[in-house]
Amino acid sequence: MAVLDLREFPIPVRVEYLCKAINGEVVACKGKYVKEVSGYTVIDSKKAVEALSGLEYSQLFGATTDRALVFTNVENGALPMMIVRVSSLKPRLVVFHHMKPDDYAMKLAEYEQIPLIYSTAPSIEQLVKSLRKLYRIALRIKLGRRIRPPPKISA
Repeated sequence: MAVLDLREFPIPVRVEYLCKAINGEVVACKGKYVKEVSGYTVIDSKKAVEALSGLEYSQLFGATTDRALVFTNVENGALPMMIVRVSSLKPRLVVFHHMKPDDYAMKLAEYEQIPLIYSTAPSIEQLVKSLRKLYRIALRIKLGRRIRPPPKISA
């Protein structure tokens, strides 16, 4: 299955907390200030290219496009950004897991004005676990329970 995890946050989550949770850094469109995201979708890029049609791609967004599309198993550094480029729906931001985006991917991100984040989370499992923890933190905040910001992932 191409979609590994898809969640809507109960409240908007600040991008800085998302970056901290997934051990990510903004590598393209640093000047485009995106404050919050409303959800995330973790996608296996190899399987997405092989299996998803245009209609199925639009379903990756869940309830809103104000989300992070997190691509894993990236072999070609620009392929996920090419997928985003040809689509009529655009995510709030794009995350590459474990492969630094190449110059062409960064150029496409700049052209589309979509911030591109590079995540160095140790594994896909750890990446998903960290995002789910961030979801639980947002849920606790919505329910009125105080919580600390997510801890930085240690390598």
